[in-house]
Amino acid sequence: MIRFVLVAIGLAVLCLVLLKLARDLKSANVDWKGVAFACGFIVLAFYLRHATGMG
Repeated sequence: MIRFVLVAIGLAVLCLVLLKLARDLKSANVDWKGVAFACGFIVLAFYLRHATGMG
């Protein structure tokens, strides 16, 4: 029961943080090409780690 309450509180806090982040990103001037490049680089690194077993 305590675990369920802690998970519920954690999910509520995570939801609030995500909503605040989304609200802040809407009003901010973000370089989305740079963000997409960084995300793509990270995804490519994980894929190559999985495919080759190195790194």
